[in-house]
Amino acid sequence: MKRLLSADQATQGTIVDDIRGHAVRAPHAPAIVTQRAVISYRELTDRIERLARTLAAAGVGAESRCAVAVEDDVHAVIAMAAVMRAGGAFLTLDPGQPVQRLHAMAAGVDTRFQITTAALAGRLALPIGGPAILIDDLGGTAGATLPAHVPPRSLAYISHTSGSTGTPNPVMIEHGGLGAYLRFIVADGGLGPHTAALQLAPFGYDASIRGVFAPLAAGGRLILLPRSTLLRPAALAAAVEDHGVNAILSSTPTLLTALAQDEDVAARLGGVGLILCAGESLRPFLSAGGRRLTAGRLVNHYGPTECTITSTRHDVPPRPDTEADLIGTPIDGVTVRLLDPGMRAVPDGATGEIYIGGAGVARGYGGRPALTAQRFVPDPCGPPGARLYRTGDLARRGPGGVLEFLGRDDRQVKIRGYRVEPAEVEGALLGHPAVTGAVVTSAADERGRVHLVAHVMGALAGVTDAALRAHLALTLPPHLMPRRFHRLETMPTTHSGKTDRTALLAHAPAHAGPGA
Repeated sequence: MKRLLSADQATQGTIVDDIRGHAVRAPHAPAIVTQRAVISYRELTDRIERLARTLAAAGVGAESRCAVAVEDDVHAVIAMAAVMRAGGAFLTLDPGQPVQRLHAMAAGVDTRFQITTAALAGRLALPIGGPAILIDDLGGTAGATLPAHVPPRSLAYISHTSGSTGTPNPVMIEHGGLGAYLRFIVADGGLGPHTAALQLAPFGYDASIRGVFAPLAAGGRLILLPRSTLLRPAALAAAVEDHGVNAILSSTPTLLTALAQDEDVAARLGGVGLILCAGESLRPFLSAGGRRLTAGRLVNHYGPTECTITSTRHDVPPRPDTEADLIGTPIDGVTVRLLDPGMRAVPDGATGEIYIGGAGVARGYGGRPALTAQRFVPDPCGPPGARLYRTGDLARRGPGGVLEFLGRDDRQVKIRGYRVEPAEVEGALLGHPAVTGAVVTSAADERGRVHLVAHVMGALAGVTDAALRAHLALTLPPHLMPRRFHRLETMPTTHSGKTDRTALLAHAPAHAGPGA
């Protein structure tokens, strides 16, 4: 089905072209700042061009899928940009995730190339038939020609979501949608050469793409620090002061809540003029008085991976409404429709399912035509060829067109900013030889933080929670790990024979089981 792009989106080039423009205008301006070095825009662009030419010489071009598996954050930034500069599409893999999961992600989208290091190439042994380009041993400069123009409908990156079948779903995002989105973030956030943005989201998740490329597209400074610093509130606050951070573009309510717990930490963040928050409901954080964390702008973003990171935004006022989960209005170039089960628009104030259209809508799921057809549907109210992504989220439209999020109409939940299919965890649990039945539900603790509860049956008398977690860790990342395990002799069912999830939650203990 044809995707619609504006004339501007078709002629602006990729986001890497924006970075190259800053290298021409201000070659000595700092682009990336780490604990060890400061990299100028000229040096950054030179390193991107060098790797891009190496990739092009190896055969990377339009629609080429290239896995990026590196541990150094600077290497990750250069690799992602170089793949786009060569006209290809990147799939960023977090080497800290289970190797089996990384193999499934790389194999599921027909990845033919990889950028990695000598050490990781042997340890990960990704199932990729094409060449491995070692970013720590590039050798001489390659002489391959790079494309003068990358078509906006060319694939830019692939990001995975949790899948109900037990296999992550690969989402295919094009250059036109990515460029339009990042340029909106730059304009809406007032980003520019004055910006010093601290990158918080782990590489391998789509929020990191905003956190990395929005400040670079604006000509600002990207601050990259070790995870050990970012995960300790006091150390993070000290880094904010030391580096003059004035923007955080990839935060979650869970992280903001952790920072707000310490009065000294919260006070030291006063110089941050812009915080973009996404991935979870912001309402618990606001209800706990968290808005005081920043004297500047706090912007709540909402949107699925399938629509290029986020689709709506809401500027949270100094005295926010804590009775509603407000996600705001659509960003530039995005359409949000609230439809009933018959695909008819619901009136303002009525509950409808969120359907998203516009430039950011993904091409679909790689290798999943049936799922793509189910979730990406024709827009009944749009021009011929227009598509909508069916989110499964519910909302209603209030005064001024502001959307209020009302939850989901299926089983998906958000855990620390990541979208989770409980069925994926259930499938992994059933792979344990002692487990004969498994149902995963979600719950919230006293601070409003959502977590998973695993209800399991089987010969589990000698199987500890730690053993179950070790089994799950072979294939699942940390955000899919249940906090509690509830052992059962039989699963409660409804009158129709389906699992009674309400009964499961009502009878699940509030503490972990044996051997936790």
